[in-house]
Amino acid sequence: MSGKLQPTEEEIHQETLRFHSRPTPVVKESEFVHDVYNEIAQHFSQTRYKPWPIVQEFLETRPSKSIGVDVGCGNGKYVAVNPDLFIIGSDYSTGLIDQAVQLHRGEKCNDLMVADGLNLPHNSNTFDFAISIAVIHHFADEERRISAIAEILRVLEKGGQALIYCWALEQEKSRRGYKEGMEQDVLVPWVLVKKGKRSKKNGKKEQKEQDKGQEGDDQSPVKMRYYHLYKRGELTENAIKAGGKVVRDGYERDNWWVVVEKV
Repeated sequence: MSGKLQPTEEEIHQETLRFHSRPTPVVKESEFVHDVYNEIAQHFSQTRYKPWPIVQEFLETRPSKSIGVDVGCGNGKYVAVNPDLFIIGSDYSTGLIDQAVQLHRGEKCNDLMVADGLNLPHNSNTFDFAISIAVIHHFADEERRISAIAEILRVLEKGGQALIYCWALEQEKSRRGYKEGMEQDVLVPWVLVKKGKRSKKNGKKEQKEQDKGQEGDDQSPVKMRYYHLYKRGELTENAIKAGGKVVRDGYERDNWWVVVEKV
């Protein structure tokens, strides 16, 4: 899909039908998540640089010298928030890991790798803490979303905590306008800016660009990403089904978040 700043409702509808026609969740994720993020990785990384407050607070309150994992780290914007921690960042997207390696070259407080969130290359009971920010909602059915949370819990030590964020269905106050009663499995457009256009790095622009990319023109390609929009209480329920103990949860920036502990 290309040629417009934003696709029409009919174009989104046709892409949604194409998404639902795919035979398995694995195929859906391959085409509407993994392929897309590899294509938009450089542009996406330009809009990801400012830590969200609750994520920053979570990382800054971990004990010094703790070892953690960032599952679905993207360009790694969280791996160096607290240099007293050592964080292994992983992502399925080779393109995003390439961006992370470039951005964090020479740092000693982290390591970066390509990995499948459903099959992490770590021993069980290894990490003191984990984060997974805006990742679980990209798995294309509930069983896989619960399994992804369970996999994060597997690699934690007993008593270790994971902070998980997912996009919310309840976004009435945002420009996106999702709300209770709407479809939860959606395709979200990302507008790829032509080579040479760059973003202005400030918080307000990042918030606007979270779901649309940067300002484009009528020839900017549009890529469609799959999201499951979590309704109130659903992420907490998934965390419990995954075998964890929910310590606290809440809502921030059109996302539901949960801190889940390994028991």
